[in-house]
Order: sequence, then structure tokens, then C-alpha cells
Amino acid sequence: MNNQKQQKPTLTGQRFKTRKRDEKERFDPTQFQESIVQGLNQTGSDLEAVAKFLDASGAKLDYRRYAETLFDILVAGGMLAPGGSISDDLTRTEFCLFTAQEDLETMQAYAQVFNKLIRRYKYLEKGFEEEIKKLLLFLKGFTESERNKLAMLTGILLANGNISAAVIGSLFNENVVKEGVSAAFAVNLFKSWIYERDINAVAVALRKVSMDNRLMELFPANKRSCEHFSKYFTDAGLKELSDFARNQEAIGSRKELQKELQEMMARGDNFKDIIAYVREEMKKTSISEQLMIGIVWSSVMSCVEWNKKEELVCEQSIKHLKQYSPLLKAFTSQGASEIILLVKIQEYCYDNIHFMKAFQKIVVLLYKADVLSEEAILKWYTEAHVAKGKSVFLEQMKKFVEWLKHAEEGKNIFFKHVFIVNSHVFEKH
Repeated sequence: MNNQKQQKPTLTGQRFKTRKRDEKERFDPTQFQESIVQGLNQTGSDLEAVAKFLDASGAKLDYRRYAETLFDILVAGGMLAPGGSISDDLTRTEFCLFTAQEDLETMQAYAQVFNKLIRRYKYLEKGFEEEIKKLLLFLKGFTESERNKLAMLTGILLANGNISAAVIGSLFNENVVKEGVSAAFAVNLFKSWIYERDINAVAVALRKVSMDNRLMELFPANKRSCEHFSKYFTDAGLKELSDFARNQEAIGSRKELQKELQEMMARGDNFKDIIAYVREEMKKTSISEQLMIGIVWSSVMSCVEWNKKEELVCEQSIKHLKQYSPLLKAFTSQGASEIILLVKIQEYCYDNIHFMKAFQKIVVLLYKADVLSEEAILKWYTEAHVAKGKSVFLEQMKKFVEWLKHAEEGKNIFFKHVFIVNSHVFEKH
């Protein structure tokens, strides 16, 4: 028997060193900052030279890793601490946005520098937008002149499509709102944005990111009214922005009104109460009868679930509109309102394909109910119709319109309750 202890097996093998490229590099923007600052100091205020330097440096320096540092330096001259201050013990440059001349032409030139940089290095696009959002949160830490320059630049960038209008959300932060910083900044921002484009382009951009209804948030809660907004921006020379805000408020009011109308109808409130409520709202919000009839029509057509079968929806719509004709009649006291209603009916029947064959029957019903007059129907037929389904609906109405013309000329006498509608042929009994 072998008394010697058996040796335990051991694992042997070669020890590999970690490859240098696999080692996680420590985040240290100091050296990166020194390289950028040195280059900017050499190029000075020549922005063409700055753009070329930045283009070439992207091949040697890690823009992807130090994007925030890069944009901090280009805007403020050095890395920004929370709040917007620059540390005195770090390398900085005097050649940056904040030290440039405070005029639109210079800001346009700086916008071109950023535009060229981001077009050359597309991966910087997202980081640049985040940088602008951050800078807007730091506004209190900047001087008035620095804020003015940043506002003009932001407006130009928005006009050029370099950044999304979502950045404006940073201006709604309570810290920059409460002391009036946001509103003052917005004046310069919108002035340069509208100067570069126009109010319609601004409106489209704001709606795209749901900012169109939030502009009141530029002011503290106790000043958040359309009247204050309008006066502030009109006095600042931005009447078009004031008008846009008023229009947005009116749209919001109309949406709320339509929602309330639909709820009243769903509850089965009597027409007298509904009409009284609507007329009161018209006075409060200065909504014209022409606008109101469109809202009433949409509400009436939204308060029922329509049959999907074309042959059944026609009968259903006639029954439904007969019930609600007194409500429609209350808001068609003017000829212009009747024309608007006819156009709304035309658009509705076109947009909802199951109603295509119901158009004529709806118009005849509302004629019988004294909602629509002969004059309005004839005017719609000859000149006031819109393009949607034009040929189909004019053909549907042809025989009825012919009859109306004869009646108007005194060749026929019609008492509304003595006609039969059958395959678009009207017979007198």
C-alpha cells in the first residue's frame, strides 16, 4: 500500500494581460478642454477658422465622449458647473459665444459654426439639443447680455431646424420663471426665430412637440392669463405671437365647450338648457354664430354611435338629426351660419364614407325643419360648396335645386309637407 499522499490536481495556464483597448478609460475632460481651448485661442474671433479647427479636431479628439464639455466651451468659454458658473482654476478661452458681439449677424455666424459641426459629426446632434436644454435651466447664472446672445442663437437654431422646439420646455422651470427670466429670454428667442422664418413656421414647430398650448407657463401662476401674455409680448414688439396665443386659447375654449356640449347631450339635458348654456359661452368667449354652428354640428354628430352599414346609417342619421334640429336651428339665424352648416355637412359626409348617399336627405330634412333656407341652399350649390365630394353631392342635389329655383320664380308652390322623395325625384301632390 502506498502511504504517500496523492497531490491534489492544480490548474495551470498562461495569465493574459488585459488588452489596453479593453480597459475602461477614466472620464477626464481636463485634457480635452485644454486642447479645445488652445485651438480656439489660436483661431481667435475668425469663425471660419474656428469651424475648420473643430472639423479637423474631431478626428483626433473624442467628441462623442466629451460632447458636453465641447459645447460648454464653445458657448461659455469653459466647463460649466451646476447653475452656470465657470470654475476659475480651469483653462478657459475668451473666444466663445458669450464674449462675442451682441447682435443678430454675429449670432447667425455662430449658428453656422454649430451647424457645420453637427452636420460633420451627426452623433453630436442629440447631445447638442441636451446642451441647449441645460443652458436654458442655467439662465439665472448668466449675465443679461449672455442671456440675450443665447436667446438669439436658440431662435436661429430653431428656425434652421438644428434643434427641436422641445427645448423651450426648459423655460417653464419654476426657477427661471419666477423672476421673469423666462419671459424676457423668450422675447429675444421668438424675435430671432420669427425674423428667420415667420409665425406660421413657429406655430407648426410648437404644435409638433405640443408646446403651442404651454406658452402661458413662461409666467408665474398669478400672471398666467391671455391678457397678461398678450400685453407683455405686444409691448415687446411681438404682436403676432400674442395673436397666436389668443388663437390657441380660443381653440382650447372651443374644445372645452364641445366636450361640455357632448356631456349635456349624453345626459339628455333639454334643449332649452343647452341653448342657454351655449349662448352664455358665446358671450363670455366672443365666439361668433358661424363658429358656434360648426361646434354644435360636431357635437350632435359625435353623441351617437353610427351604424357601419350604408343602407342603415342614412335612416339613423335622419332620425337623429330630426331630434336635434331645434338645436341646430337656434344657431343658424344668419345666412352665413347656414352656409357654414351646409359646408360642415358636406365635409362630414365626405370624410365618413357611409354618409355619402345621405347628404341630400340630410339637407332636405333640415330644409323642412326651417334650419336651412332656400337662399342658403342655392348659394351653396352655385358658389359656396367646397371641393370634398363636390361632383357627387352636386349631382345628388340637382333635382331638388331645380325645384327650388322653379319655386323661387313662382312656377311652383310648395308647402314643404306635400312632397315625396324617391330616388332624388320630387313630385308635387
